Amino acid sequence: MTGAGPGPTDAEWAAAVEAVRGLPADARVLLICHVNPDGDALGSMLGFGLGLRRLGVRRLQATFPGPPDVPEPFRWLPGVELLVAQDDAYPDPDLVICFDAAGDSRLGDLVDRLGRAGTSLVLDHHASNTGFGRINLVDPHAAATSVVALGLLDRLGVPLDAEMATGLYVALTTDTGSFRFEATTPAVHEMAARLLATGIRPGDISRRIFDTRPFGAVRLFGEVLGRATLEPAAAAGHGLVWTYATHDDLARHDQPAYVLEALIDSVRCTAEADVSCVVKQSGDAEWAVSLRSKGAVDVSRVAVALGGGGHRFAAGFTGRGPLDEVVGNIRAALGAEVLTPHS
Repeated sequence: MTGAGPGPTDAEWAAAVEAVRGLPADARVLLICHVNPDGDALGSMLGFGLGLRRLGVRRLQATFPGPPDVPEPFRWLPGVELLVAQDDAYPDPDLVICFDAAGDSRLGDLVDRLGRAGTSLVLDHHASNTGFGRINLVDPHAAATSVVALGLLDRLGVPLDAEMATGLYVALTTDTGSFRFEATTPAVHEMAARLLATGIRPGDISRRIFDTRPFGAVRLFGEVLGRATLEPAAAAGHGLVWTYATHDDLARHDQPAYVLEALIDSVRCTAEADVSCVVKQSGDAEWAVSLRSKGAVDVSRVAVALGGGGHRFAAGFTGRGPLDEVVGNIRAALGAEVLTPHS
């Protein structure tokens, strides 16, 4: 199945439960989330990992592709001790569980673990998910992957505690923009209430995740926002606002790349544009592109057309070539998306 459907079937839930419950006592379990992990990827993976540990899974690792540097806002999360560098991850685990990745391309050099594993299980909420696992729990209506993760923990009979709830809450609050985005439903608030009932402190979590930033990052944001460009006629008149950041920008302010992940929130508030975009240099002639929409444009369709994926309101892709060419491709895809009727 792919994420385009209504969500996991009873048979898929049952298969996922059996994949975990049927593990031998000495099984090696490897948890993988996507490259450049965000709050949903790390929070879901670590929260679920702590749940597996409560189930008695002893040989358990968590990892993500690329350098093993956890972004500063997430280094305090319970369960970080489960993390290992990708080169130290089990080469042929008995079970691989992937979190918040819409396709296997998001697993980087860890993609080979899928073929070597006894079983692969995917937990995700992206509508563009390709169904790359042997068992796929993909719910495109879920506000975050942590919703799917908690659903599986419940079916496994794992009691929820504050450490598990912390990761799942971080995942939920980051992917809903502190409960401001369209994905915030009554069910989201019900889940948040359940997580808060374990005793976690939402004020402390929000300060760590959203309201703490080095002064160098503040200066960097000011510079990058100062070069933002508004194109009111783009996206068939719905408007596009975009900016970019380079490796030189990061070096000049002595900042790691992950600080730029929060920049899109400062761009997307532009009143005159439905679509916002931040283009971040990730390599030589390579750019990580973040797209957001206020609702008039489905940016997931734009991202998929350019080799990425995501949701209607938030999506991304990797662009290659000169900056002007990457932005030009975005303009063209936006025009095609707006003028093409949705299926």
